[in-house]
Amino acid sequence: VQLQASGGGLVQAGGSLRLSCAYSGGAFKTYTMTWFRQAPGKEREFVATIRGGSSTTLYADSVKGRFTISRDNAEMTVFLQMNNLKPEDTAVYYCAASRGVILSALRSTTSYNYWGQGTQVTVSS
Repeated sequence: VQLQASGGGLVQAGGSLRLSCAYSGGAFKTYTMTWFRQAPGKEREFVATIRGGSSTTLYADSVKGRFTISRDNAEMTVFLQMNNLKPEDTAVYYCAASRGVILSALRSTTSYNYWGQGTQVTVSS
């Protein structure tokens, strides 16, 4: 499995960006796909996830109502639509994938076997 994240950039506060994570490998539909982010000097943190099979979604409280995660199983891509961006959203965003992640472990970085290279999102005030 390989993941390729893209779509980051520089945007003003209140603006929008759409991140993409292209997946290569088999059985994409069965993988839980998750976005994490890491700001300078901080630990990597959970942003949003979409489960394989059910496509159930879960969001961090800090992005709920502003970010939307979705997946296109035919294109084997997961998206993160980010609206009303804030300076505190500035970070490197990573996509991650794994199978068989239980509900209680979705937010943990240790639950994921595969990671993309990250894409920088910078929000200016």
